[in-house]
Amino acid sequence: MVPDAIPPPNLRRALVIKLRHHGDVLLTSPVFSTLRQLVPGIEVDALIYDDTAEMLSHNPGVSRLFVVPRKGRELSFPVRARQEWQLFADLRDRRYDLLIHLTESWRGAWLARSLRPRLSVAGYSPLRPPPRFWASSFTHLAPTPPLGGRHTVERHLDALRAVGLQPSAARQPLRFYPGEAAESRVSALLNERPVAQDRLIHIHPTSRWMFKAWTVEGYAATIAGLMERGYRVVMTAAPADKEMRVAAAIKAQCGSELIDLSGQLTLKELGALIGAARLSVCVDSVPMHMAAAMGTPVVALFGPSNEHEWGPWQVPHRIVVSDHSCRPCRLDGCGGGKVSDCLVSLRPSDVLAAADSLLA
Repeated sequence: MVPDAIPPPNLRRALVIKLRHHGDVLLTSPVFSTLRQLVPGIEVDALIYDDTAEMLSHNPGVSRLFVVPRKGRELSFPVRARQEWQLFADLRDRRYDLLIHLTESWRGAWLARSLRPRLSVAGYSPLRPPPRFWASSFTHLAPTPPLGGRHTVERHLDALRAVGLQPSAARQPLRFYPGEAAESRVSALLNERPVAQDRLIHIHPTSRWMFKAWTVEGYAATIAGLMERGYRVVMTAAPADKEMRVAAAIKAQCGSELIDLSGQLTLKELGALIGAARLSVCVDSVPMHMAAAMGTPVVALFGPSNEHEWGPWQVPHRIVVSDHSCRPCRLDGCGGGKVSDCLVSLRPSDVLAAADSLLA
């Protein structure tokens, strides 16, 4: 431990707030394990959106999981008010010593003021000083470098560094826990199509944001190449209509040899399936992070987003990108048109070469 990084004494209980999407929440898991490593005996709670709860449920590093409805406008004001008051009362009863706010949500600033932990920390960009109310809500602020040069997990860990908790050089990995029920169902599904685990490759071709997706033809050619190498390929996709249409188009080109579980799995079951595979091929989406969390090597296709900021964390992987000078632009497709030239121009031969290097 470096001399200036002196952990605060008597930290009994901490609250980590991450009100974002599924992948963002999963990327907080090293914060919980790191805190428990640095402060033996500490209890670490999480506050996240209700639809992302499966990212942290069953995680032994999370003492209690509190959720906020992502959508509550359909509820009457009295019902919403009662829910908010009950949540605040439950959090207040925990008597936190440390609050770590990992998003820009104003809820975190309000809770830092209302719960009155001894220490509270949030990130901010030195290029854009935070509003006075925000800055004065926390005892510590963690400056975050400009986007693109630092992985999101490291940005999360910077909040610990800001309060004197210095992570060790050996970074904690992501962790996802499918649970017994999910693992049993996936095992039953795979037993219906007997395949050796070392010959099973998982592909998740879609994303909630389709400007991050590759082409149907590219995936079909990649799947055909993997099958020619003697592997069985299982494809997954979320049940959303737009993702199911892409999966159906790929299935139509690949035939019955492709195991298609699109729209049939919960998030926990998806994690169990990825954990059973020898390799996963994904775009920049939550299944890519789940592969890292399950310890499954991953080929990741990146377009507008930055692989240095969002790439697979601490797992064997290969990144496939184009040589477009404009990437990563972080736009929703070229010109905002929902189609990213830097992705659609990727070649199946490059994806297969990346897969071969990991499989070898």
